[in-house]
Amino acid sequence: MRVISLLAGVALGVVATAASAADFKPAVVFDMGGKFDKSFNEGVWNGVKKFMDESGVEVMEFEVTNETQREQAMRRMVSRGATIVLGVGFAQADAIDKVAAEHPDIQFAIIDVSWLDRPNLRQYAFKEHEGSYLVGVAAANKSETGKVGFVGGMDIPLIRKFACGYVQGAKETADGTEVLQNMTGTTPTAWNDPTKGAELAQSQIDRGADVIYHAAGGTGLGVIRATADADKLAIGVDSNQNGIAPGHVLTSMVKRVDVAAYETFKDAMDGNFTSGVKILGLAENGVDWAVDENNAPLLTDDLKAAVEAAREGIIAGTIKVHNYEDTGSCPY
Repeated sequence: MRVISLLAGVALGVVATAASAADFKPAVVFDMGGKFDKSFNEGVWNGVKKFMDESGVEVMEFEVTNETQREQAMRRMVSRGATIVLGVGFAQADAIDKVAAEHPDIQFAIIDVSWLDRPNLRQYAFKEHEGSYLVGVAAANKSETGKVGFVGGMDIPLIRKFACGYVQGAKETADGTEVLQNMTGTTPTAWNDPTKGAELAQSQIDRGADVIYHAAGGTGLGVIRATADADKLAIGVDSNQNGIAPGHVLTSMVKRVDVAAYETFKDAMDGNFTSGVKILGLAENGVDWAVDENNAPLLTDDLKAAVEAAREGIIAGTIKVHNYEDTGSCPY
């Protein structure tokens, strides 16, 4: 389904005309963790691959392995003739802002950023709190102990946004639900430490949590492993992670970064590229919960009905999900 976009911050303006196949050279810079991290980067890769498969156009790519490479990678893509460069993740904001300013004739796009302002830059942001509310409903509905958990990656407002939506959904579903929370760290290494993720999950399990949601990138693979080993339930994030441990992943909060990546390159190729900010939530099919053959046996009719009722309420506006990034606090 084509994503309908909400515009925020600045009006969108068409930046370029349709590019010929010979002149069109797209590029993507994946962030730390690698494009096959089974999470955020891999979601972007799925969109890139879909674009390549449909268009026959090769997308240049680079996988960042340390923080100093971000700006260098973007400059390298420009030097190789890239006509549009897609940056993956908020950590690339400073680099893409600088390089886009220096190359006004080249198109740029970035995912998980909404605060920049360049006439040649498209930004994608998501209503992660809405999707997190849904999986909070699922967690509280499924929990037998009345205790559920959350493991975040790097302790930043974006991840607090995931956590707060989850806590709200859980507590508004089952009064008295306790939500145990841990962040993995305060540096980018927090995204790629599955051993620490497993340790944090086990600690929460030891304190009674029987469903644990992670928003931790590659670190979350350790969360899923630990919950499966303990015969408890995990909730995945970004990509559909239900198949990582079938029967032990209750659901996943999918964030359609694949749509953002595909749409960016398709629009640029077709001459429909626009600058500005696109914000994708439940109403725009930008976030959701995942149901497939891997988790279907775990989902009761009551649970599914509760999640669907929450989705309808959020879209209709009768359920207001708190956005941590708006206030810097979580009232739940």
